[in-house]
Amino acid sequence: MLAVFDKSVAKCPEALQSPNSSNSVYALKDGSLAKHFSALHPDSVSINLSISGFIAYTSHKRNPLLPRLFAAVDDIFCLFQGHIENVAHLKQQYGLDKTASEVNIIIEAYRSLRDRGPYPVDQVVRDLHGKFAFILFDSSSMVAFIAADADGSVPFYWGADSEGHVVVSDDIEIVKKGCQKSFAPFPKGCFFTSTGGLRSYEHPRNELKPVPRVDSSGEVCGSTFKVDSESRKETGMPRAGSAADWSSQY
Repeated sequence: MLAVFDKSVAKCPEALQSPNSSNSVYALKDGSLAKHFSALHPDSVSINLSISGFIAYTSHKRNPLLPRLFAAVDDIFCLFQGHIENVAHLKQQYGLDKTASEVNIIIEAYRSLRDRGPYPVDQVVRDLHGKFAFILFDSSSMVAFIAADADGSVPFYWGADSEGHVVVSDDIEIVKKGCQKSFAPFPKGCFFTSTGGLRSYEHPRNELKPVPRVDSSGEVCGSTFKVDSESRKETGMPRAGSAADWSSQY
């Protein structure tokens, strides 16, 4: 799976950008990275998100234990890879029928948050028990929502292209193609939203600090992010009325 989001939708952390990535490409220019992905996977499906970017996925070389799923509901698009163990409980919690899959649960969980659900974002993600990584985009509110489980069970990477656009994929070579040195594994136990940036859902009241990565040639790459146990910050989701959109304030 692959997603590229314009920096107006998803502003990547500055620490993710390496000073040694002068040769990285402009991943959105002329659909260059989308074309590269399609060339590698002729059976792939690519969805143009207009000025916001694009998402693409393929069933090729799919791990049967960590399947890739895609769904679109109204204006929400979601790519999911992995397996959720407490599916039955979550279906009941979100009022979904027996045929709903993990990707439908992610979409409904997001809709619950967007439409003023009773829980903070970190708790909603923490309630997903299993091995997973997902990429969600809500085109109605121009919000990206990305997360990975606490163990990093699914290969999942992100980076920044030459213009600072966010590139996310389960294929490390695709991310390298678009970002050169400006990439890193997506942080375990974390989620990223367009307005809230990168947060830990395991430790929501702690800041994340960048840790520079150095490759085998000694060059600095994009940073990883670790929970800073000494930092504390306010958490929670402000309430501004039932019609308010959480994504504009969190």
